[in-house]
Amino acid sequence: MGFETLMGDEAIALGAVHAGLGGAFAYPGTPSTEIMESLQDLAARQKAGTLEGVSLPFVAQWCANEKTAYESALGSCFAGKRSMVSMKHVGLNVAADPFINSALVKVNGGLVVVVADDPGMHSSQDEQDSRWLADFARVPCLEPADQQEAYDMTIEAFELSEKYELPVMLRITTRLAHSRSVVATRPPLAQGPIHKPAPGMDWILMPAVARRRWHELLGKQLELKRLSEGSARNTLKAGDKKLGIISSGLARQYYLENLDDLIAARGGAPMHLHLGFYPLPESLIRELYEACDELLIIEEGYPLVERLLRGIVAPGKKIMGKETGDIPYEG
Repeated sequence: MGFETLMGDEAIALGAVHAGLGGAFAYPGTPSTEIMESLQDLAARQKAGTLEGVSLPFVAQWCANEKTAYESALGSCFAGKRSMVSMKHVGLNVAADPFINSALVKVNGGLVVVVADDPGMHSSQDEQDSRWLADFARVPCLEPADQQEAYDMTIEAFELSEKYELPVMLRITTRLAHSRSVVATRPPLAQGPIHKPAPGMDWILMPAVARRRWHELLGKQLELKRLSEGSARNTLKAGDKKLGIISSGLARQYYLENLDDLIAARGGAPMHLHLGFYPLPESLIRELYEACDELLIIEEGYPLVERLLRGIVAPGKKIMGKETGDIPYEG
């Protein structure tokens, strides 16, 4: 175990290598570009024998576009290798066809889909929120709040992917991708061997197979919700019940940055639910809602939590967020 000062993008790259990465594929686009740049630096160090604990080489390859990058990672994971694809948020539009369909094929070696959203459009044509696409595809989504979680969640995402035989999205945003902090690292895991345990038909989405796989995917949703309820990434902290706070991902840092002022103004720290794993933990949300007089939701990107929450709890209490104008809608 060691310590390194890393950008969020660099932490993800190192986390993937330490998880036993076999192949990584990407198309450049800020704020995701540095993930592949860092992976290629790490691959060069491995080749030179200076990357401690990583004995086997791994692929780190730019591709012609996000769709071909996704398909390359999918093929690599079919062969039993832990594989990762990275892109910016609008790149997932290009890769939407293989992304959606990959939830219906049987992931073999672990497949992590890193999507870097750009709230505020620092270098993008829109600020769409990739969490909606994870929800649409019915795949798990992890959302780190800092560089340490970016590193740790990358490793966790591979484990989740292999356990549930699904792609797992890791959603980050610009400020996390390009800021630095100290990260505690773990000893690297060895790469898994090439293997093919799954029947070949599990990778062919003809209607007869697709109907069966869709049924199986739907059957996993309840288990994923139970996992979310008990996940250490979704935490509920006691506090003043006049106001309940829900934060997600990097928004936790914005909340903590202003917490002292909030305590001074209100006389105590609010009850706080932080979300880092989706699907949403409905029982934790209901517990917070029932305990508090009103809620404030802080999230980067679209008001996904705010919208989905209104379908989880009964109406009656004040819910504040982007859609009510209490939080700026942009960014």
